[in-house]
This record gives sequence, structure tokens and C-alpha cells, in this order.
Amino acid sequence: MSAEATARVSAARAHPAARPQPAPAPRLRLVRAPQTARTRVPFVLACMAVLTLALVSALLLNTQMAQGAYEKYGLTNELGRLNQDAKDLQAQLDQKASPAQLAAAARALGMVPADGTGWVRVADGTVQGSPVPAAAGG
Repeated sequence: MSAEATARVSAARAHPAARPQPAPAPRLRLVRAPQTARTRVPFVLACMAVLTLALVSALLLNTQMAQGAYEKYGLTNELGRLNQDAKDLQAQLDQKASPAQLAAAARALGMVPADGTGWVRVADGTVQGSPVPAAAGG
């Protein structure tokens, strides 16, 4: 390459031949005004409805629990009373099953005590022991 050509290339690089073009002016256009902001009334009403529903639910749940507690208290009292009645009846049954009470009840029915005891042998139908007929009036 000749010295002259090299000088032209270096000069071309040092001083660019084309100058940048100024940017074209932006085009203006018509823009619509922003729409009015949405109203918050539906959101506020929805929040109030949810809050009211939660409060009413809590009130109903609390009322049901209180009613259940009163029912439990009443049933516990009734269960205690029925347990006491069962114990009283068992005590009466034990008292009436005592030997002295059974003997008094038998005399009231006209029964008399037996003087001797005997057994019937089922295999051959014989009576064993010393059975004696009971005397009337005791």
C-alpha cells in the first residue's frame, strides 16, 4: 500500500466524513384523558358484609356453645339424681333380701319353717334324709 493511501485511510478514520443527522422532532399526538377512578363503594360494602357475617357467625356459635353447656349441666344433675335413686333402690333390695326380712315375709304369707330336710333321688325316685311334714301355725 502506498503512503498516500495509508494517509487517506487514517485521515478518514480520524475525521468521519458523515456527520450524524439531528433526530427528527417527535410527532405530537392527541391522548385521551384518563378514565375516572373506579369507586370503592362495592369493595367497602363487600368488606362490611364479610365482617358482619363473621360477627354474626361468632355470635351464633357462642350462643350454641352456651346452650350446650346449660344442657350438659342439666343432664349431669339428672344423671347424679338417677345414680342416687339407683343406689337407694339397691339398698332397699339388699334390705329386703336379708334373712330376717325373708322370714318375716314368709310368715306373713302363712308359710312355716320345715323341721327336717329330705332329698329326692332322681335316678330311682327315692326320698332320702328325714323329711317331716311342717306343723301348721308354726
